Amino acid sequence: MPTTRRQALARTGAAGAAVAFSGALSELFTGTAAAQATGGSAGYGPLVPDPDGLLDLPKGFRYKVLSREGDPLRSGEGRVPSNCDGMAAFASGRHGHHGHGHGHGRERTWLVRNHENRMESRVPVPTVDGLTYDPAGEGGCTVLELDGDNDVLAERVGIAGTSTNCAGGPSLWDTWLTCEETEHRAGEEGYTKDHGFVFEVGFDRRRPTSVEPLTAMGRFQHEAVAFDPHTGVVYETEDAFDEPFGLFYRFLPRKPKGGYGSLHAGGRLEAMRVPGVPDLSAVTEPGTSFDRIEWVEVPDPLAAETPVRLQDFGKGGITHAQKLEGCYWGGSCVYFVSSYARTAEGSQGDHFGQIWRYDPRRRRLTLVVVFGPDTDVQLPGEEPDNICLAPSGGLMVCEDGAGAQHVFGVTRRGTVYPVARGAQNIGTPQDPAWGEFAGVTFAPDGRTMYVNCYTPGTTFAVTGPWKH
Repeated sequence: MPTTRRQALARTGAAGAAVAFSGALSELFTGTAAAQATGGSAGYGPLVPDPDGLLDLPKGFRYKVLSREGDPLRSGEGRVPSNCDGMAAFASGRHGHHGHGHGHGRERTWLVRNHENRMESRVPVPTVDGLTYDPAGEGGCTVLELDGDNDVLAERVGIAGTSTNCAGGPSLWDTWLTCEETEHRAGEEGYTKDHGFVFEVGFDRRRPTSVEPLTAMGRFQHEAVAFDPHTGVVYETEDAFDEPFGLFYRFLPRKPKGGYGSLHAGGRLEAMRVPGVPDLSAVTEPGTSFDRIEWVEVPDPLAAETPVRLQDFGKGGITHAQKLEGCYWGGSCVYFVSSYARTAEGSQGDHFGQIWRYDPRRRRLTLVVVFGPDTDVQLPGEEPDNICLAPSGGLMVCEDGAGAQHVFGVTRRGTVYPVARGAQNIGTPQDPAWGEFAGVTFAPDGRTMYVNCYTPGTTFAVTGPWKH
């Protein structure tokens, strides 16, 4: 699809939902394993209302509720915490006759799930000896072990005492990096330690969780991370919705690709500078590229006196962007999302979502896709948040906008289709609204899509005729 073509897509029967975008979606899959697939189909058909009022799916698909806010954790450590957010799935090996009668001989899966709890959350992450960073913090992660039929075999706390755990990303050695989207200092709002860090969460005896923050990766409003598998460089997004907006970072580990625990050896944190572009929202035309991208060392990664995005980066300043969120590696490039930008809030331009691609070998940054508002009527389906590559070669996008909430699929050819919609009864009688989707990810074998409802916190496993 030409990068200048404008389209309003996905009149799919999903209660009037639509996605408006411009750009070449096929670029998002170039060089990835998914690019070798067919690129996905035009979708799976219209969404069928769920008689139980939880999750509408296409015909032939079904869901299983794995975990719900307030239910007892199977470990006995407390209750399932609130605000389910970023998530990743890892293979845990074949267990054969140890399958306890479930999923006999099939691959099990570890599911690691963030909880974006701040102070006074509905259900905090329970504090657990040896897994708690700051006893005053109410955020953290929980870990579910699933058998081959997506029955929950175990559910426990992965890390506790952190705050505002939004997203993160898997490491090259199968651990989860959970990110705090906050900058609170010890003594503020009751916290006993500084916050705004990345932590490494393990989920088995070989890779246990460390409650020591990865301080060299910076103290700021973290959102997501993505590893360059070729060099071990880690890219980080900062989700700052007020001025000055966040930065896009890279972390150069002292022990690149060093394996479990190696990030604690430290490294150098740098922020991206696009010469002549102080705000990415000012770029509006998909396909626009910038060469000779510069990386400037962060003066004080711990932000002891000044938040990182306010620090002095010398002549030329630094490049900001509103609401930097999802981040993933594909082929030879890293992709990252700006969920939206609004001039009324201080951005230089308005959009309902951008996806950027950075090619480290060429030092080239390209605006790949812009979501809305290039439509006659502002519609749901804009403001993308979490994204992931699907086994079919397409992209899954979690919507974070107004109105009904969806997970949308996007094929390499630019066709947009609904995958899931939050039904009306997900909430409580007092608060029937459906929360945003988050944490979309696929099982290692590609047979199950896992996704969270943010509030009330609910984790679903969705199975059906996924195209591979």
